[in-house]
Amino acid sequence: MKNKQQLASIILRWFLPHGIILGVMFMFRPDIWGAAGLLLASSAAGTWLAIDYWRRQRQVSINIAQDHMDPTLQIASQTLPYMRRGLNEETARKTAEIIQKIADVAAVAVTDHERVLAYIGTGSDHHKAGGPIITEATRDVLCTGELKIVQDSRELNCPMKDCPLESAVIVPLQCKGEVVGTIKLYRVQRGEIPSTVVSLAVGVSQLLGMQMELAELDRQAQLVTKAELDALHAQINPHFLFNTLNTIIMFSRTNPETARRLLIRLASFFRHALKRHGHFNSLREEIEYLNTYLVLERARFREKLRVMRDIEEELLEYQVPVLTIQPLVENAIKHGILPKPGQGTVQVTARKIDSEMVIIIRDDGVGIEEDKIDHVLRPGYGSGNGVGLSNVHERLKGLFGEDYGLRIVSVPGEGTSIYVRVPLMRVSAEREGKEFETQSADSGR
Repeated sequence: MKNKQQLASIILRWFLPHGIILGVMFMFRPDIWGAAGLLLASSAAGTWLAIDYWRRQRQVSINIAQDHMDPTLQIASQTLPYMRRGLNEETARKTAEIIQKIADVAAVAVTDHERVLAYIGTGSDHHKAGGPIITEATRDVLCTGELKIVQDSRELNCPMKDCPLESAVIVPLQCKGEVVGTIKLYRVQRGEIPSTVVSLAVGVSQLLGMQMELAELDRQAQLVTKAELDALHAQINPHFLFNTLNTIIMFSRTNPETARRLLIRLASFFRHALKRHGHFNSLREEIEYLNTYLVLERARFREKLRVMRDIEEELLEYQVPVLTIQPLVENAIKHGILPKPGQGTVQVTARKIDSEMVIIIRDDGVGIEEDKIDHVLRPGYGSGNGVGLSNVHERLKGLFGEDYGLRIVSVPGEGTSIYVRVPLMRVSAEREGKEFETQSADSGR
């Protein structure tokens, strides 16, 4: 439709001046009408041929551009179901198979930061998936984050003497601005690599990076949703609940008044657990919830447990994610204080630092062994079945970004400190709308 309109516009613009000229010539020199008509016809034919040539050249140009894009788009389309699941050996292998099938290259490899996740094509007898990265050029790309074109097998530095691979283009695979791996397209010919292969490698790496970022966004959204369900259905550790009920039963025989107060506290604990304000509560509400939990725990452990609080008053009306503090204190008691002989102390501190709230849960318990610190924040680690450290860690990152996960500092035999950072946020005037506004530290009074 658009082409027809353009053609009609060209014809109109041609006929208008030529028609005026022909009319003037007919008025003053009617005797040359035949010659003028012939001239006009030849001019029209020439113009039409020029337009037709331009239209055909433009169509060829468009088709060539589309042909260059086709392999990249085809690869992106076919790899989408796999890379949306993240970068691992299975998704890397499927991706390498698709690229090698579509691209005109001898072999394709996909790596993460340390290992070859997949290798398909020529040289697969010694370039094997699962092994360490052996080419120096790949390590350079991982360090610099820049594309590298290798035109000689000596630059590949393959330790296999008779390796058939002679050249390669190696591009970084980036997710959220960080290099997480590489994609390598190999050729068995030495020398300059065609620009089409280089363009294909760059385009594929960019598209796969975007797919991985979408996968990460999906994962974070799922974690937040899962965290809400976990907080609603499994936020009370069953062991804690059964032990608290046993304590209340014991006091019902020896001290009925204490049993009555503990039942009231337990009811308050449940009521707060089921009360929802979206992802956030005020720090005041979270501290009240923590205090209820601690009353029930101290009824069990008595002098074994000592708790100290150091909360800046002005922070109480700021927002924190639901079920952030209590699970960390529960973890400190269960894994830090209880295994320790004698009395133990848990200290809860909240400070305003610049535009953030920093919460520290510190205990003087048994600490965490150095080889275990890197594992405690992994989902599924440990034996607890309440809302654990990994849940809080992933929720913080999902809500505020990768920099806002938990930080753990521990010395075996001396204790553990867990640091939580939260941007300063106040609840808006319309609480029912669950709308929150971020404010700077200076405006948050």
